[in-house]
Amino acid sequence: MAESVTFVDQVRTAVTSWNRRKVTIVGISAAVVLLILWSMRSQPVPADFAQVTRGDLTVTIDDEGETRVKNVYVVSAPVAGRVERIDLEVGDEVIAGETVLALFQPQDPSLLDVRSRSEAQAGVGLALAEQAKAKAELDFAQAELARAEMLYKESTISAVTLDRARLTAKTAQAAVDQAAATVVQRRRNLETSRAAIESAGGSDGEKNADVTYISVRAPVSGRVLRRMQQSEAVLPTGTPLLEIGDPTNLEIVTDLLSADAVKVSKNDSVIIDEWGGPYTLEGQVLRVEPFGFTKISALGVEEQRVNVVTDFLSPPEEWGSLGHGYRVMTRIVIRERQDVLQIPLGALFRQGENWAVFVSDGDADGGTASLRTVTIGERNNLNAEVTDGLNEGEWVIVHPNDQVDEGVRVQTRESM
Repeated sequence: MAESVTFVDQVRTAVTSWNRRKVTIVGISAAVVLLILWSMRSQPVPADFAQVTRGDLTVTIDDEGETRVKNVYVVSAPVAGRVERIDLEVGDEVIAGETVLALFQPQDPSLLDVRSRSEAQAGVGLALAEQAKAKAELDFAQAELARAEMLYKESTISAVTLDRARLTAKTAQAAVDQAAATVVQRRRNLETSRAAIESAGGSDGEKNADVTYISVRAPVSGRVLRRMQQSEAVLPTGTPLLEIGDPTNLEIVTDLLSADAVKVSKNDSVIIDEWGGPYTLEGQVLRVEPFGFTKISALGVEEQRVNVVTDFLSPPEEWGSLGHGYRVMTRIVIRERQDVLQIPLGALFRQGENWAVFVSDGDADGGTASLRTVTIGERNNLNAEVTDGLNEGEWVIVHPNDQVDEGVRVQTRESM
């Protein structure tokens, strides 16, 4: 009997051990399945969020501008002659009517008059030769006319031939008269040249010992902006020498696309920055020039541009380090909207013909994305006005990638 009980206990122990192993295997299998399912579940898509806010929106037209002195004076050579070396440097200060910019020695008149006399003598000789030629042609024409009259009396030639001979004689006589007048004119030119030589340096054409210089003085007070001539040289009349201007009297010229220039009006406010100084400067549109010009862009595209001139409103102490031809960034304010609902421009994208955004139902840390169509109003380079489709305080996804879609979980990048 004791042996029978022992066998039953052994069987019972074996069954219990098998059940325990089975439960363990099932539990492990279930855990593996759950782990696989958990790993296959969708992960939140990283995204950047921005909140729909209410505030003022300023619409501007932004473009690079260049400073320039309002009134630039180009100083040129007053006469033909030799200019002394110009010692003034760019940036040197000049005083109107006092500072001597350049010294000119007029071209020696005796040299010119000797040349003029030689030309006049040659002209007289040429005129006399033309006169002799005209007289010879007149003598021949008169002889032909006499023969024609004799032949006409004998009825040998027609009246037309006689009239042609008379016309030739009259033309030859007019040529003689013209040649005589030319001789008189050439002789007077020769006398004028001789008189000029005597007044300049004597009958022998000798140069006067006294050299006369012409001083070119500054037309306005300011500084030398540019020097086109430095070394001593012989220059013709009107050759540019220097540019003079007042660098404290600046304006800004910005060449806008013509499509943008038509939106700008006189007295529009201008924000001036990115010029290198610590201040954001204020300005005002002085004028929009009434003509355009063609300019080739960096991409090789022809663009029609219009110059917009801006005057500084900020005190000169703030922009005194600027000079002629400096680069600045101008932002011309064309519209201002106050207390409007707005979102970053990067949150918008096209959905067919409409504008759309992805809205998160959570907070700044993330949530579930949903597609929503919106209506926008004014916009600038950063933000856009929302007139319909969003409420203040909602969170939108900025620059959504192709993984963001309706119902997808999103999470801020900082928390991942």
